[in-house]
Amino acid sequence: MYNKFYKMQKTKKYFLQMLGAAGVATCLILFLINPSFPTPDKILFFLVFVFMIFKQATVMLRRLLPFVAVLLVYESFRGFADELGAQVNFTLAPAADELLFGGLPTTYLQNLLWTGSVSWYDFVFYGAYLLHFILPIALVILIWKTRPKHYWRSVASFTIVAFAAFVTYFLIPAAPPWMAAEQGYIAPITRISSEVWGAFGLQDFPSLYNSISPNPVAAIPSLHAAWATLISIIVLRLYGGRWGLFSAIYPVLIFIGTVYQGEHYVFDVILGVIYAAAGYYLTYYAVNLLQARKTYRRKALRLKTAKAH
Repeated sequence: MYNKFYKMQKTKKYFLQMLGAAGVATCLILFLINPSFPTPDKILFFLVFVFMIFKQATVMLRRLLPFVAVLLVYESFRGFADELGAQVNFTLAPAADELLFGGLPTTYLQNLLWTGSVSWYDFVFYGAYLLHFILPIALVILIWKTRPKHYWRSVASFTIVAFAAFVTYFLIPAAPPWMAAEQGYIAPITRISSEVWGAFGLQDFPSLYNSISPNPVAAIPSLHAAWATLISIIVLRLYGGRWGLFSAIYPVLIFIGTVYQGEHYVFDVILGVIYAAAGYYLTYYAVNLLQARKTYRRKALRLKTAKAH
């Protein structure tokens, strides 16, 4: 009886591994046939199949589902922030850029780099842009596997930065450069990200994210810049200077790419960097404070127990 039960369990596990492998292959084929933006819900769906291969799908969901759920809640808030807050601001960020640089860096970069058609570096910049959800999720999985005691602290850092950005979107819904140009607030520019989107052949594949999120007036701060910076800070703190330096390639591509392609002003990027640093250190000190209080209570309890005896 035991051998029969053991064989059934082994067959079940083998079947789930094969199902996971088939799911991974199907997802990759579908993406190659019909490429779409990698949103949190689609990434989680793909990871379920990946972790089924290693018999860890349930464990992965317990770890990652709360993080992805928070991202989707944040995105749903972001999607209607402009409807609840003040009138859309078209002038703050470009005025700041002109004060800092004597003109718009987006215009400078497009005059320097944009040829009128998509070049190889446009794919590099937009490729980095597409990693906005992939890299944070990949990083927290890496931390879960290699630095588990820092997992929830890292997740909390991303969450705090995201919701701090949401509050700002609510208070100051701000237009990105491409929209400001369309409305005549700044000189005409090209929304290069749209050109690359078309060249990539990306499609709006149906997903939960697509139905709750898009908010074109959530430009201040740049969450792309904030999360890219946060990734480098966390990698530097947890994995050392060599990996931290290597990880800095990603935020540099985001900083330049989002400004050049007309998605953000430099002002948005600077604020994103500030939000990332503040969010990380706020989380770091908050966790340390909570741990210190917990340790103090344990010591006080032991002392009280010792005196009672």
